[in-house]
Amino acid sequence: MSEARVRMIEERLRSAMAAEHLDVEDESHLHAGHAGARDGRGHFRVVVVSDAFAGKSPLQRHRLVYQAMGEAMETDIHALSIQALTLSEHQRVSGD
Repeated sequence: MSEARVRMIEERLRSAMAAEHLDVEDESHLHAGHAGARDGRGHFRVVVVSDAFAGKSPLQRHRLVYQAMGEAMETDIHALSIQALTLSEHQRVSGD
């Protein structure tokens, strides 16, 4: 199930944002026993690099990601840690 959720997140973000770089990590194992983990939904960390974020505030960027996730936020994802960057921001942070 976990791998399928990671693929679903990747597909939605690539489709909605034309992501130039994408890293999705399932961190559900770090939250075993946590109240939010009991319903079977997962905890994920994403790094999304897309020029769709240019000129947008962090809140606007997160809203775009949540919009791309759609109903999966209610059915498959309990928590989503988001790092949303433009290509130039990613290059500056990663040293590429």
